[in-house]
Amino acid sequence: MIKSFFANRKWAPWAYGGGLFLILSIYIQVQFTVFVNSWYGTFYDMLQNPAGRDMSEFWNAIFGWNFEWVTWFGFLPVPVPRAFFVIAIPYVILATATSYITRLYAFRWRQAITEDYIPRWRKVEHEIEGASQRIQEDTQRFALIVQGLGLAIVRAIMTLIAFIPILWTLSAQVDLPVIRDIPGSLVWAALVITLGGMVISWFVGYFLPGLEYNNQKVEAAFRKELVYGEDDKVNHGQPETLFSLFTGIRINYHRLYLHYGYFDLWANLYSQVTLLTPLIMIGPGMMAGAVTFGTFQQVSNAYGRVDGAMSIILDNWTTLTELRSIWKRLHEFEDNLDRFDTGHDVGDGLPEASPAQ
Repeated sequence: MIKSFFANRKWAPWAYGGGLFLILSIYIQVQFTVFVNSWYGTFYDMLQNPAGRDMSEFWNAIFGWNFEWVTWFGFLPVPVPRAFFVIAIPYVILATATSYITRLYAFRWRQAITEDYIPRWRKVEHEIEGASQRIQEDTQRFALIVQGLGLAIVRAIMTLIAFIPILWTLSAQVDLPVIRDIPGSLVWAALVITLGGMVISWFVGYFLPGLEYNNQKVEAAFRKELVYGEDDKVNHGQPETLFSLFTGIRINYHRLYLHYGYFDLWANLYSQVTLLTPLIMIGPGMMAGAVTFGTFQQVSNAYGRVDGAMSIILDNWTTLTELRSIWKRLHEFEDNLDRFDTGHDVGDGLPEASPAQ
């Protein structure tokens, strides 16, 4: 799966060039979210203290053409947008382009895997269970997960790099006994809660990958019998056989739903804990008048970004479960391709179609 895309000269421009573009694009998008976080502080402080201000300042903060020159890396002057409109529009355009390139990237990866599997599969005379499903369905699902989860993981890493320093600085606004004396308390709170959530999630969802794997096996057996029955209803597709196979599907799904029920209960509880954390830590400072509404919005947004990035695994646990199941099946398929390789195309004499470009 990996070598067919990243170790293949044909796909190197997409594997590395496309990957670099996506990383840079996500980095720029994260910088725009940093600009928005800074804008929150100024804008909400203005709303909290409207005395001496007029409506032109309000509209200018949203739709104005405001920039501030700052120096990046100690020598590079960069215009930083300070109005919401000039932050949001470039972000929307770039995010849309990134989504499009990500879909192409994921499909190219699937194409690379498919072009690797098909010639190897044709050299196997031994019947490999579910070969068609591995080549068609599992590679498709793998590409879809890479498209969504892969981008989310890269975005999470970039978000942590950008927002941890911001959240660390904003931790000075925490006014809880003991916690106020801990540098970067908001960052540590997010880290402890996330790690604790991941450990608990691992225990709660321990059986899910195996159940997903079994689910694909029983579904494949049911589908295979139906396919045979399309051409030969005398020897295949008998109601007794199909209902028996479907009973296996029903039993496995019920077990799967039960375990997902446990996991959903925990996931919903965890989401409420993360929602309350910044309120509990910053609320006392607001009640004492030491923290402005704008600062609270900055803390809430920054904490949400950091917590969301740290919780990327927890938030996508079911997707990761599916990915682990697919990874296991495809590795098993690759092992069988190597084990039963005859060294020649078993359909010698038949013209071989060239792969689609």
